[in-house]
Amino acid sequence: MISTTRNLHPLLRAIHWFILLNFLVQIGYGAYMTFVVMAPAGGGGPLFGAAASMPFEDMMVRRLYASETWIAIVGASLYFGITEILPRVMGRQPSSSD
Repeated sequence: MISTTRNLHPLLRAIHWFILLNFLVQIGYGAYMTFVVMAPAGGGGPLFGAAASMPFEDMMVRRLYASETWIAIVGASLYFGITEILPRVMGRQPSSSD
C-alpha cells in the first residue's frame, strides 16, 4: 500500500492526523448527542412515531446535532479523499504520454 504521509515533514504529518482525528471525534460526539443524549424516552435511533410526541425544542436541538454530525462526515470524507485516496489513485494511473 502506498503511504501518502510517509514523505511529509513530521509536523505536517502530525497536523494531518490531528485533522483526521478531530473529524472522528466530532462524528462520535455528534452521534452520541443525537442518538443517546437527545433520544426520546423510548430509546435512541430513528424517531419514527416518537417524533410527534417529542417537544419542539428537543427536536430542533437533535436536528442541529444531526446536521453537525453530517457536516463532520462530509468534511472527513472530502479531506480523506483528497489527501489519502486521490494521491493513491493518481499514482497508479499510467501517464498519458505512454
